[in-house]
Amino acid sequence: MASPMRSLLTDPSRYVQSFRLFLTNSTEHQCMREFMEGQLPAVIASIGNGKSTINILSVGGGAGEIDLLILSKVQARYPGVTIRNDVIEPSADQIFKYKERVAETSNLENVKFTWHEETAYEYESRMNSEKKSKKWDFIHMIQMLYYVKDVPATIRYFHGLLEAQAKLLIILVSGTSGWEMLWKKYRSSFPLNDLCLYVSSADIKRILDSAGLKYQLHELPSHMDITSCFIEGNKDGELLLDFLTETCEFSKTAPPELKRQVMEELRKPECSEERDGKVLFNNNLSVIVIEP
Repeated sequence: MASPMRSLLTDPSRYVQSFRLFLTNSTEHQCMREFMEGQLPAVIASIGNGKSTINILSVGGGAGEIDLLILSKVQARYPGVTIRNDVIEPSADQIFKYKERVAETSNLENVKFTWHEETAYEYESRMNSEKKSKKWDFIHMIQMLYYVKDVPATIRYFHGLLEAQAKLLIILVSGTSGWEMLWKKYRSSFPLNDLCLYVSSADIKRILDSAGLKYQLHELPSHMDITSCFIEGNKDGELLLDFLTETCEFSKTAPPELKRQVMEELRKPECSEERDGKVLFNNNLSVIVIEP
């Protein structure tokens, strides 16, 4: 009898292991970097106009790879201007790595970092109890809306903190990605965890449209090599399957029929394409830039 399935988030070290493997096997950061190089300068073109200090809030900043790229673009657009960069990140491990990265990066003299080891919800609650509502020139939430309890309320709260020229930037999986197909079909079979929501850009668009907010949407093509998932007993393949299903030890704990169906689904053209003997999962992302 297979042991009951449990959420990957109940094992933080295995989650981080599978997440790092996902980054290694996918073009996730590469396609984000291309966006930051090519399109971010236009997004931030007016956020600091006439300001001596630019305030940036990173919600779910992780280990800081993408944050530092964003900061370099803001510095290039507003040379010499002081930047206050606040980071909300619940993982102490990720904050530690972020701080290490900052220590190794030159040209950050004009950036003042503050880290808050808390979730977006804890930050909001703390600000409300302290009766503070600091305004920001740029807020970004990269791949983090899966981990909030109430997505519309979270967007509403942070959108309310924008200055007049500011922007709120959200990156998450596209409504056309393999994630959307897989989650639509199997979310009820995977272990539910109130820490993880299956949301894609299709859901965010609906939320923004119903709130009457103005936004632009950019699609970023991306893929993840999941060939190893189809090699029985392959350690990397097992970790990637955990990440895809948000299930700890999916290969060992999933009922055989569910495992068979998921493996079959992953090979379908809605989820992946086969190229040069590899199975490439559709990891397309959406960037949503919201106006104040």
